[in-house]
Amino acid sequence: MAKDVKGKGSAEQGLIRELAELLDETGLSEIEVEREGLRVRVARRIETIAYAAAPAPSTPQPAAATPSPAPAQKAAPDDPAKHPGCVKSPMVGTAYLAPEPGAPPFVDVGTRVAQGQTIMIIEAMKTMNHIPATKAGTVTAILVTNGQPVEFGEPLAIIE
Repeated sequence: MAKDVKGKGSAEQGLIRELAELLDETGLSEIEVEREGLRVRVARRIETIAYAAAPAPSTPQPAAATPSPAPAQKAAPDDPAKHPGCVKSPMVGTAYLAPEPGAPPFVDVGTRVAQGQTIMIIEAMKTMNHIPATKAGTVTAILVTNGQPVEFGEPLAIIE
């Protein structure tokens, strides 16, 4: 965690600990507070695990597994953004797969969804934006992790 503290003392250290705990509880990646001339910023590094690695096992194509990689390639093409069932991020923000920490995710791989059904949330500027399924079908891939920063147009999920 990175800390930017003007001034030193036990009150400041207590505030830093409080903010660090708040980051853990809320799943936020960064928080900044200014009180009485004291400015504290606590941030955590987010390691993103790209689900784009999922197609890699289908690339080697061992002889025994030849029939099964073909459907997997349809579900997760080399460029998920070109898939006709790709749900793309409409904004820059942080993706959340569940309505709140500790709650079950909106959808999992294999979940049948209706058009317009919420599949995840993107937080942008402290606003929670529900991301709807662009069509009815089955979720075949979720391409982001909970708490992952996303960019505009980034593939979020595949619905077939």
